[in-house]
Amino acid sequence: MSTELTTELTTDILVIGSGIAGLTYALAAAERGQVTLVTKKERAESNTNWAQGGVAAVLGPDDRPDLHIGDTLVAGAGLCHRDRVEILVNEGPSRVRELMAWGADFQRTDEGLALGREGGHSRRRIVHAADHTGRMIETALLAAVASNERIQVLEDHFAVDLLLGIDPASGQNRCGGALVLDHGEGRTYPVRARITMLATGGAGQVYRHTTNPAIATGDGLAMAYRAGALLANLEFIQFHPTAFYPTADPAFLISEAVRGEGAVLRRRDGTAFMDRHHRLGSLAPRDVVARAIDRELAETGDEHVLLDLEGIRPERFRERFPGIAAHCEAQGVDLARGIPVVPAAHYVCGGVVTDAWARTSIHGLLAAGEIACTGVHGANRLASNSLLEALVFSHRASVTTARDLDFVDWIDAAPALAGEADHPPTSPDPHLEGDRREVRSLMWSEAGIVRTTDRLASADEVLAPILARQERLAAGEPGDLERHQLRNLTQTAHLIVRSARMRTESRGLHYMLDHPWRDNEGCLRDTLLRR
Repeated sequence: MSTELTTELTTDILVIGSGIAGLTYALAAAERGQVTLVTKKERAESNTNWAQGGVAAVLGPDDRPDLHIGDTLVAGAGLCHRDRVEILVNEGPSRVRELMAWGADFQRTDEGLALGREGGHSRRRIVHAADHTGRMIETALLAAVASNERIQVLEDHFAVDLLLGIDPASGQNRCGGALVLDHGEGRTYPVRARITMLATGGAGQVYRHTTNPAIATGDGLAMAYRAGALLANLEFIQFHPTAFYPTADPAFLISEAVRGEGAVLRRRDGTAFMDRHHRLGSLAPRDVVARAIDRELAETGDEHVLLDLEGIRPERFRERFPGIAAHCEAQGVDLARGIPVVPAAHYVCGGVVTDAWARTSIHGLLAAGEIACTGVHGANRLASNSLLEALVFSHRASVTTARDLDFVDWIDAAPALAGEADHPPTSPDPHLEGDRREVRSLMWSEAGIVRTTDRLASADEVLAPILARQERLAAGEPGDLERHQLRNLTQTAHLIVRSARMRTESRGLHYMLDHPWRDNEGCLRDTLLRR
């Protein structure tokens, strides 16, 4: 394709995002039609690529599906949809084996797959590749995509907004692709598709401290909301309890699997504290651990706690976690004295609502991976269920595509743009970086691990005018990638705050100091948002 001459691109299937969900879906969907995959950076940059832990699946001789289902339901704090959890757990092993057939090389022992254990799991069920599982999976999938002639990958392309139109066959509103920005050329053009798949990942960059890469700006969430899709449970933001301190941007993740191997959380004075907060101690679910660390830091005034590695043999630690060991040593950390850690924003448990077959509320639009709210995670994701969810429901999305593709055609569609255009500025906008810093700091302080009604109301009040300004400026600067990303980041932040204000209780990842208890009578339901 000559990018200089392209004013429009037509494809059977458009995939937006190049993480595990987008890549596995593209590989399966390519059996049915021509696939165009759009990724706003290099194809290997995604949350998948940064995942250290692994994939949870019932593969061990002492494990059973009912145990994995039970662990997931407990972590989800009453909001998991049991039927979706059963789908996840029962179909998971087959999807992991399929991933291995595509070239994923998980670690093995003489007895078979080497299975790790993480917080909230009652058995060892995490398949992994040392502490760089995501990178290994991404590498294998990218190689498979590169060798597939029916998949076209557009790197450095950014989906600005979905294309919407009326399907003449059904008379219903339908997604017909996306308006795409070639940010190397600074120009936009429509990519028209019969079926569109959202696999844009998460939104960790909404917060000042995050383990997510710079691309995780909530693009898919904001884009789907502007198009009128139904969203749910955005108040449930998972903060990984153990990011390396001091945090960079993004923060370096210290995998939960380290605690699964025997590490213990301690105050800087050496006092172990997790047994005071949960019966599972350092292997408690992530929400409990993150809040416990936050509370300990508030009590002591310290800036971090320590992850004590005394329970892990040094040679075992270096074998199991070579990347973590190398990073810590490069930062001058004496592993014998423990790793300094703090919580950081990590995963969005809510998202674009989908049915069991990855269909959203907009016809022609599918979603899978972190962007989607399948009902699996409820109020808190169980460790290493995220990559499994992406595998299972992207596969189901490919089944939907196989069923539907022959019955849909291309439609006349236009972008679902919001806001009115300003005149493009003649000089750099002083608000750009200032707004980004203000949004991220505001979300960390007012809508982070611990919240109050007043803090959320204050955040809502501050975000509204920033969002209005960014909407106007983005419409007036269609070729500015940073402007679009900030627009999406601010929109996603506003949606998180709106959702949090609607839940007047504490449940899972959503903890309200002025509503510290669960309210099963009034709040045992999903939090739904639509434009």
